[in-house]
Amino acid sequence: MGTVFAIILVFLGCCSNVVTLELLVREFPGSGNIVTFAQFVFIALEGFIFETRFGTKKPVIAIKNYVIMVTMFFTVSVVNNYALNFNIAMPLHMIFRSGSLIANMILGIIILKKRYPPSKYLSIALVSAGIFICTIMSAKQVNMDNEGSEEQGFYVFMRWLIGIAMLTFALLMSARMGIFQETLYKKFGKHSKEALFYNHFLPLPGFLLLSTDIYNHCVHFSHSTPVLVPVIQMNVPIMWVYLFINVITQYVCIRGVFILTTECASLTVTLVVTLRKFLSLIFSILYFQNPFTPWHWVGTAVVFMGTLIYTEVLSGITAAKKKAE
Repeated sequence: MGTVFAIILVFLGCCSNVVTLELLVREFPGSGNIVTFAQFVFIALEGFIFETRFGTKKPVIAIKNYVIMVTMFFTVSVVNNYALNFNIAMPLHMIFRSGSLIANMILGIIILKKRYPPSKYLSIALVSAGIFICTIMSAKQVNMDNEGSEEQGFYVFMRWLIGIAMLTFALLMSARMGIFQETLYKKFGKHSKEALFYNHFLPLPGFLLLSTDIYNHCVHFSHSTPVLVPVIQMNVPIMWVYLFINVITQYVCIRGVFILTTECASLTVTLVVTLRKFLSLIFSILYFQNPFTPWHWVGTAVVFMGTLIYTEVLSGITAAKKKAE
């Protein structure tokens, strides 16, 4: 029952979260900072009450270690969301973030001196090729959509390149954070709830650097079209409704993944998360009419195939079938 419940939470929470995020950034492309801030505040507040019991429970892992992890986590979260302000379409954003396998392997080889079997290198080559195809096709799309003056087209394309650079940086930083996390868990044991709280609580002062942008978007949100919220029987600006749903669904998504990791093998978790990403991508393309050429579909298929090979999902399914026979 716990497994089914967790899978429902992951699909419902994570997919809804992607939809509300796209609704927010379509109206205000630069709203990534206020979205990140709202998510951090909510998860930190929940953790302060239920994990630290209002600050009375001491952390198992030293705070100095969390400070290092939090610096990386905060940077990754802000950069990933802010990249949407640089002409990055949501489908490309999702595909690009699926390339975390590449970054993890590269840094694993360099920092941890790991060695991998040939199938892993094949999967990374496929993921890299898929992302490359989608990125090149998106670059062409940016040029086609801005066939005005040469100067204007160049400016738009340069902004897009900055967005790609931001996603690449966030990808590598996220992989580095994962390696640091891995070393901490080996030393202190796994304490995911504790890590979740401190990763969201400690960075809160960092949002002071973004306070002007967050305040400006609060003003923009407050001037958006009001809608009647049946539960409270009040008119609320629609952007605040979207933000509220986004924060709640982000929490549901994270909790679903956490429950899944305690109930299932890592293979099952990876399969569920991969399928969820694919479903979110398809919905984003169909519902929001995002430009997606046949080459984008090829690139997407190659990325997900590489992901499944890397995580040995396909071989796991084959082995399970043989046992059943």
